[in-house]
Amino acid sequence: MPINLNGLGQIALEVRDVDASERFYGDVLGLRKLFRFGTLSFFDMAGLRLLLEQAHGDAPIERGGVLYFRVADIIVARAALETRGLAFTDQIHRIIQMEDHDLWMTFFRDPDGHILALMMEAPKGWRPA
Repeated sequence: MPINLNGLGQIALEVRDVDASERFYGDVLGLRKLFRFGTLSFFDMAGLRLLLEQAHGDAPIERGGVLYFRVADIIVARAALETRGLAFTDQIHRIIQMEDHDLWMTFFRDPDGHILALMMEAPKGWRPA
């Protein structure tokens, strides 16, 4: 019987302070908190669950890949997050010109240094104002 591994159900990030991370992902980014179980906190990302798991001990936080948040308007999304106190590490920039669209991104970090980004697939020739 073939299996279907096309969809992700949950991703996890190790965090130093789950309370601070809950505030960041909930209050700053605006993700909907699903529930908390001890030092595990769960958020909804359009059907994909984000698990924030508090690290134990003094070992460095494990950092994985980048989380890319798809947005309809990268200028509006960035401005809204900046009003909530979020500092970006770069300017909005085009990553690649595709045949039918351009890919634009801007990056930031969470309280534990995980790299996060806003991404927008824009019509050919679109430029930030």
